[in-house]
Amino acid sequence: MRLPADRLRDVGSRPAEVLDFLSIHAGMTVLDLNAATGYYSEILAHLVGQSGHVIAHNHPGARSALPAQHFEQRYGNRRLPNVEQLFVPHNDLLLADGRLDAVLLSMVYHDTYWHEPAVDWGPVDRQALLTSLFRALRPGGIVGVIDHCATAGAEPRGSAHATHRIDPAVVRRDFLATGFTLDAESDILRRADDDHTRSVFDAAVHGRTDRFVMRFRRPAPVRS
Repeated sequence: MRLPADRLRDVGSRPAEVLDFLSIHAGMTVLDLNAATGYYSEILAHLVGQSGHVIAHNHPGARSALPAQHFEQRYGNRRLPNVEQLFVPHNDLLLADGRLDAVLLSMVYHDTYWHEPAVDWGPVDRQALLTSLFRALRPGGIVGVIDHCATAGAEPRGSAHATHRIDPAVVRRDFLATGFTLDAESDILRRADDDHTRSVFDAAVHGRTDRFVMRFRRPAPVRS
């Protein structure tokens, strides 16, 4: 049975529709990057089933920054036996080539542009991270990116620090430069009434932000 707080979050996150758009299905091996306390990791675990596998990744600092009881509620007593918890810095994330069918980045890509010297996070070598994800995906594998929309043209470091948002154009640029193709975009989580200049933690918009959903793909080799 899923946790009550997760069911409340479902209303705004619409995970069933998002994961259907991303084509996640039984038997897949999926990396949930920066999974926090595992909202999406649990949903993915049920979706990929016993024949699949989920890697719930977090930066090591998450052990102290996030409530320990939330991890216990999620994973205690082998509650999700097909989920592997992985606490590794982004710059040390090394997965076997072709191991993954899919990667999910839910409201976390903007944080690759965020860094405070006093906080145990980053700076993230974005290009190295994306390259490692590209290599870890099998040919044809997908990356799903969900994030909060920043004002068009916003400088990504500035928007990450000020609002925890990112311009969708920056995401497209970064992934395409790594060799991914943009497979599709969805307006499942778009909201025209959101003020892109407000922090996502502002009570006026918290939980109701305008979010984009993108599906990138590692191209499969062209057969002659």
